[in-house]
Amino acid sequence: MTNVWLAAFLVFLAFILLILFFIFVPVGLWVTAHFSGVKVGLGDLVGMRLRRVNPSRIIKPLIKATKAGLDLDLNDLEAHYLAGGDINMVVDALIAAQRAMIDLEFEQAAAIDLAGRDVFEAVQVSVNPKVIETPVIAGVAMDGIEVRAKAKVTVRANIERLVGGAGESTIIARVGEGIVTTVGSSKTHTIVLENPDSISPTILRKGLDSGTAYEILSIDIADVDVGRNIGAKLQAEQAEADKRIAQAKAEERRAMAVANEQENIAKTQEMRAKVVEAQSQVPLALAEALRSGRLGVMDHYQLENLQADTKMRQSFGEEESPAGDD
Repeated sequence: MTNVWLAAFLVFLAFILLILFFIFVPVGLWVTAHFSGVKVGLGDLVGMRLRRVNPSRIIKPLIKATKAGLDLDLNDLEAHYLAGGDINMVVDALIAAQRAMIDLEFEQAAAIDLAGRDVFEAVQVSVNPKVIETPVIAGVAMDGIEVRAKAKVTVRANIERLVGGAGESTIIARVGEGIVTTVGSSKTHTIVLENPDSISPTILRKGLDSGTAYEILSIDIADVDVGRNIGAKLQAEQAEADKRIAQAKAEERRAMAVANEQENIAKTQEMRAKVVEAQSQVPLALAEALRSGRLGVMDHYQLENLQADTKMRQSFGEEESPAGDD
């Protein structure tokens, strides 16, 4: 009876170990790879498990690459996976590049993928160019009229410059700069309206795609419209500024005139005070002259009569002056 229980226990233990073996060792994946022509051993798959790598993420893209005729190394794929890359996308890009007769190596594709770019889309754009539409860009001609233009830029991905090359925003910015420069160098806005196709050759000659991940194939002006009269607006603003400056200067002159007037009034009051002060000295001088004998009493009376006669004549003149004016 004991032997029966021992045999049953051993069978159960073997069954558990077998289940754990098939769970830990992806035998089914190894069989699939073997019949797909991919040379990979069970030890490699177990090593991936120990390195916390999902074997299916490596083997399935490798099978796809092998079927497409690509010779990829298992260690390179695993290293790219551990670096955080998308192996499936890289393999798809390599297959697409091979079909399109584009020279793309695995190291280059992996670098593009790790740089954060969609390498498969880059291959597609390299084969089938795409169109980048710019926003409305405004430029001012020499006659002061604003010209608003919109361009469509046909670009093709440059595989060699994908790593470190500028993106679509740089292309749009450079094309916008070229449109503004071309419109600004035109004598009149009518020249741009009559020949909008003259903008494209001028922009293309500037080599706007240098340092970018794209190659510009063509620049087509999709829409051209007349905007504001910037020259007239600037002239109006300048006239308004000149007017304010003139008003400020006039106000300054008026303030100076008022200040001079107040200063003259103050000087007049000062002179009148001096006259009153001088007049107050006359009685004192007369008294001193009388005490010293230099002036007699009769002389004093004659002087007073002369002053009274002078005041009377002045009063007569003031009364007659209005009648004479009439």
